[in-house]
Formats: sequence, C-alpha cells, structure tokens
Amino acid sequence: MPDAERSAAHDERARPDDVSRTTASVRFGVNYTPSREWMHSWLSLRPDDVRRDFAAIAELGLDHVRVFPLWPVLQPNRTLIRAEALDDVRTVVDIAAEFELDASVDVLQGHLSSFDFVPSWLATWHDRNMFTEPAVVDAQAALVRSLGSRLADAPNFLGLTLGNEVNQFSDRPHPSPWPASQEQAERWLETLLDAARDAAPHATHVHSEYDAVWYLDGHPFTPAQASRMGAMTTVHSWIFNGTAQRYGGRSTASDRHAEYLIELSRAFQADPRRGIWLQEVGAPSNCLDEQEMPGFLEATVRAATRSAGLWGVTWWCSHDVDRGLADFPELEYSLGLIDQGGRVKETGRRLAELAAELRHPPAPAQRRVAVVIDVDDHDVPVSRTAMSPGGAIFQAWVDLCESGMDPAFVTSTDAAHRDILSARGIGELVRPDLSSSAVGRYASVNTDVAD
Repeated sequence: MPDAERSAAHDERARPDDVSRTTASVRFGVNYTPSREWMHSWLSLRPDDVRRDFAAIAELGLDHVRVFPLWPVLQPNRTLIRAEALDDVRTVVDIAAEFELDASVDVLQGHLSSFDFVPSWLATWHDRNMFTEPAVVDAQAALVRSLGSRLADAPNFLGLTLGNEVNQFSDRPHPSPWPASQEQAERWLETLLDAARDAAPHATHVHSEYDAVWYLDGHPFTPAQASRMGAMTTVHSWIFNGTAQRYGGRSTASDRHAEYLIELSRAFQADPRRGIWLQEVGAPSNCLDEQEMPGFLEATVRAATRSAGLWGVTWWCSHDVDRGLADFPELEYSLGLIDQGGRVKETGRRLAELAAELRHPPAPAQRRVAVVIDVDDHDVPVSRTAMSPGGAIFQAWVDLCESGMDPAFVTSTDAAHRDILSARGIGELVRPDLSSSAVGRYASVNTDVAD
C-alpha cells in the first residue's frame, strides 16, 4: 500500500471506543508471531527483526498487530517485574507505530500454540491457583498495572488483553488445572480489568477465552462474562474444535463458525452497541488442504463482516513457525500469512484484498429469525453442550443458514420481552429441542499435540 493511502486509512479507521457500524469501519490486523525464534525472541529482543516483520505486515495493508510478551520473561519472580522486559514491549509497540500499525498487547502468556508459559513461582513445588490465591492474583494485577503504565502514553497503543485463552488453566481438558468457581473467575476478571483501567484509563482493555466458554458445561468462565466484562467482546474461532470433523472443512458450519460465535456473543450482551472483536481465527491444516485455505479465509471474513457491531478481524497469524523449532502441533507450522522465506502466501494476499474491500463493509445482515438459548437465572446456558458443534442449538443455526436465512440468537430471558426482540428486528423464534443434541460433553482438541 502506498504511504499516502496507508496514512489516510490510519486517519479514518475505527478507534476501539467507536464501535457503531453506522460510523465505524472494520479493522483488519494480525496476531504477531515473530519470524525469528517465534515468541522465544522475547528472551533477547532484536528490534531490526521486528522492523522487518512489521514492514511485511504493513505491506499487506493491515492496520494493527496483537503481540504476546511471555509472562515468565516479564515476571520471573512473584515480586520481580523486569523493567528491561517492559521496555522491550514498549520498543515493539513503538516500532509498530513506525509502520502506522496500532498495537494490542497481551499480558499473561500464559498459553500459546499448545505450550504453557507459566512462571516457576506457580509450578511444581510452588503450585498455587492463579485464579484464587490472593497473593498470586495481587502479583498478576501488579504486572497488569506495570505493563499498562509503561504503554499508556503510546499513541498507537490499543489496550491490554489480560492473557491468551487463560481460561484453559481453569478446567479440564488441561492436564493440571487450577479450578475456580464462576464467582471466582468473575472476581479474577474484575480485579485484573480494574488494574488495567487504572494504569491506562484511555485504552481499551479486554479478556479472551477459548471456546470452552461457549461450549463446555460447568466451565467457570461464562458467555455473560465474555459478552459483558471488558471494553469489547473477543471471539476466538477455530474449526478443529469438532466443527470441521463433523461437518467438513469447507462446509457452511465451518465457513460461518466465526460468525456463529459472534452472534452467540450478541445474545448475551447487556449493551447492544458493544463492540465485538474477532481477535483470533485461522485456517488450520489439520482441517483444510492448502488450496482450500484462501477460500476458507475469504468465506470466514465475509461472513464475520456481515454481523453488526464487529470492531475488527485479527488473523492468526503473521509468520509460519520455523520448522527448526520442535514439538509444535503440525498445523502451527503453516498458519502464517507469510512463510519462513518472507514470501507472502496466497492467504496473505487474499486477506490484503479483503481488508481493502471490506474496511467499509455493506450494512449488516438483517436477522429476523433467532434461535433461543435457554438460560438460568444467572444467564448461564442450561446446556452449553447444545451450543457446541453437533448440538441442537448449533445444528439449528446450520439448518437455518443452509435454508438461506441469516439467523441470530437470543436468550430465553430476552425472548420473553417483545421490546428487546423488536429493537433487534427479530420477528420469529426457533426453539431447539435440547434432547436432540447428537454430541456429548464438549472436549476441545485445542491443545492436541499428538503426532
């Protein structure tokens, strides 16, 4: 993209607090996976490597990056937050600004690409629950405040994400979970989000979960928390969660899975103007052939941009993982938009084209039919299993899509209020029979590392 065009796009793009689709454009960005030494590059940051990577990202016409400093590098001891590591994060954010890229920064890494990066003061002999131990929660809040304060005055700083899918630490199928109740999970989120707001009050701070929040019964992190806490809702969409296995990699269910999760989140919003960020979505090779990936990317992005309130799409990921690094799941080596030789792949070219076309997308789809999600008095779904791939609610969505409709979702609480339905333009309700779900308890393959 020429410099003048990129500058104009930077000036007009939506800020995080401007989420109304009547005034805002859709943001397009990428989750940054360093081309050299992956996230281990935080051990010895090389700014010139970052510049090379960000130059390639900017050439795709993307406008933001999400970056992932490693928790043990930032906070190797409970009472030691390394100033040098905070400075490295600020350096990366400042380099992003050189290329007119905004930057969102995760704090607790946490979990990335099947690996857990947990500091030693939470492991083995020092094993303590990250969600419930007061001293541990205080230490995490201190890190959030320190990182937020270091970045607060960076003009291109979007905000903090508390951590990448850290809900996976709270429940099975993680092999060594730190259990928490729903009340404890909510208190943990409140504490860390408050710390982020205190440190950088003008930024947009969010939290992220993998899809157990929507699909796993009894999980301590809930759809209401995902859709109401923090400045925006984040959605992470991966079709290797049973969707592609059951329906096919290029099925309606797979092509529209991200849209499905976006619409699920809208059902649990308290504020109808709340922004929704498709923060992580990719084209996994364990579900798609290489030639299918660009088409899947396009179908996913086009479907997502038809949902109201979408703030942005952030693709996973920027660069392929170097095959010299061992023990990643096979799919992780091919998820990048750019390969190890610096070549832009067909998926990268396709996303660049879509970003140019859909930054100002057409009006959102009119969703006059809504699938009802039965919830309890706390707005927790009666059956999250029914919402998972193959479940009765999921199947009702697929059937409506395949019949040519653009369905929405509404909770059973809201379904009883005509004014809420009218405000959303909903005139017909579909109530699935939850006993018809063809699946059992959800079991994610998010961290499958089998050969």
